[in-house]
Amino acid sequence: MFDKKDHWQSVYQKKSALDVSWYQRQATLSLELIHRTQITSDESIIDVGGGNSVLVDQLCQEGFTKLAVLDISGNALLSTKKRLGELAKNITWFEEDITQFYATHAYSLWHDRAVFHFLTEKSDKDSYVTALKRALRPGGHLIIAAFAIGGPEKCSGLDVVQYDSEKLTTVLGADFKLLEERNEIHTTPANKKQKFNYFRFIKIL
Repeated sequence: MFDKKDHWQSVYQKKSALDVSWYQRQATLSLELIHRTQITSDESIIDVGGGNSVLVDQLCQEGFTKLAVLDISGNALLSTKKRLGELAKNITWFEEDITQFYATHAYSLWHDRAVFHFLTEKSDKDSYVTALKRALRPGGHLIIAAFAIGGPEKCSGLDVVQYDSEKLTTVLGADFKLLEERNEIHTTPANKKQKFNYFRFIKIL
């Protein structure tokens, strides 16, 4: 039986943060969309699947003080903790499968770059949306980046789901209103091009 945690632990054990295909030197578009929400630096943000992302570094540099990072891989989280040094003590870390995450307080912003598109089973998508609804306050902001239609069909040896706005809105349901969609061509460390779509929603219920 496939074990998601073992898979991602192995990925981050065998590859450095600089070698995985989703590596970014700067989380430029994510940060731009976060700015567009006009969220304040004392509001809470959770970065889902942010185990080795530099987004948390950039948010720290900008003065955001209530940050959480969730990843299924402890190896990925450890890499980022080491990189951040003393700053890591000010961040809440969750080593969990997002489909089983139960938030204990409400967040103002939920960010996910390249996690949701790995959920190919309806049950996992439903569990993700349940966790999302529980974690995000009414009026809270949701930013999801996923492979676009015409983008990769597999990543790290796993099948993925490609999304456009209609497809993602249908999965998320009536609690979320789409405000913005942006496109990005991501260049991997191996110099391959990947089509991403970024979506910004607001939780209306």
